[in-house]
Amino acid sequence: MAQILDIEQAVLLLEIDPPFAQRDVQLARRRLAKRWHPDIAPPGKQHEHERHLKAINLAADTLERLAEESRGGKVTMNAVKVSAAAARKARAEEGRRAYEEEQRQRESTEERRKHDPFGSRVPDHSVVHRYARCLSYPEWGVGSVTGIYFTGDGDDMQQWARVTFQLGIRTVPAGSLQFVDFSRPDPGAERVERFMTAAKHALAEGEYAIAAKRLIYARDADPANPAVLRLLTLAFWQAGDLSAAGRAVRDWARIEGGRPAPHRYAARIYEDMGSLSQAVEAAGIETQRAPGDAGAWERLGRLHMRTFDLSAARRALERAREQLPSEQGLLDLALVANLSGDLGAEVSACEQATMLFGDSAAAWARYAHALARTDRTMECLRACERALSFGPDPEIDDLREQVLAAAPRALEPA
Repeated sequence: MAQILDIEQAVLLLEIDPPFAQRDVQLARRRLAKRWHPDIAPPGKQHEHERHLKAINLAADTLERLAEESRGGKVTMNAVKVSAAAARKARAEEGRRAYEEEQRQRESTEERRKHDPFGSRVPDHSVVHRYARCLSYPEWGVGSVTGIYFTGDGDDMQQWARVTFQLGIRTVPAGSLQFVDFSRPDPGAERVERFMTAAKHALAEGEYAIAAKRLIYARDADPANPAVLRLLTLAFWQAGDLSAAGRAVRDWARIEGGRPAPHRYAARIYEDMGSLSQAVEAAGIETQRAPGDAGAWERLGRLHMRTFDLSAARRALERAREQLPSEQGLLDLALVANLSGDLGAEVSACEQATMLFGDSAAAWARYAHALARTDRTMECLRACERALSFGPDPEIDDLREQVLAAAPRALEPA
């Protein structure tokens, strides 16, 4: 490896061009020795010339040995190029390893500084119970308590425990430890409760990936626990892991298939995944489990709209309007009627939206657009004015101008 690293530098140092033989290297050595001999160095340059001459002799020895071992007694240009490429690759690899080692050392130092502030301090209290787990981080497993320390004084005094876990040393509040008695087994219900509590804390803090990791431990302890599967589905979904969320919601649906909740989650997750056929199927099962839920029928109708099944979408949205009409549901129904070419149903849905939600600018705007395709000109203008009363809307302004330009004589007497 030393030869590979030095060949290109040696060729440049001896000022020779490949291909070259052993004799060429010897002549180059003699020529440069006359130039760099310390006896002919200017005053104050003897040390520099001595170092340079040593480097020349080392390079010449390397190249002479290489020429002697080469085929034909000559070192070709291709051999020098191959050596140079190998040298660059070796230097890059060495630099990469040095950088990675420096990063590991830096991370190790930072981890010790963060998690082991009492590493060089004698414990303030002897350890009675040696093995414990941290309730805040149950995924760390069981660790060995190596010391108890105190910080602060008076009412601000805090007690800390230095614990060695499998992933490393951690310093945690002593009150968060649960000491372990290996003489009795760890019941599955306790493991579920322990990991569920920690997962809820992680969910409250927005750490969805950590919550999912803890809930996996809880599920392994009790695979048929619906509360665990529900939270696991939510954690994976919020963390953005849709494939894992889909697997979790299917497990949940197998346990609580008679309830609408797992199918509701499944429909939303499948929709986010882009699997509309599965989303429609899950939403349909939800409406079967909860036929009186208007939101479920609206969700099914919107999914049918995305799959361009207008007749099924209209049936679902009509069912939702019969139970508990919402603004968005009525506007979606108006859109389905518009796509189906049923202008009367579109106007009816928009009119009902304005009656139930009179403070909605969107409802009045949609109502104005629907009336613009009928002969109810005055009502269309009134709807435009009402929509503009909530704020400026260039689209409604253009619609109003078009309606006025289309029938000016009919509006003059009024």
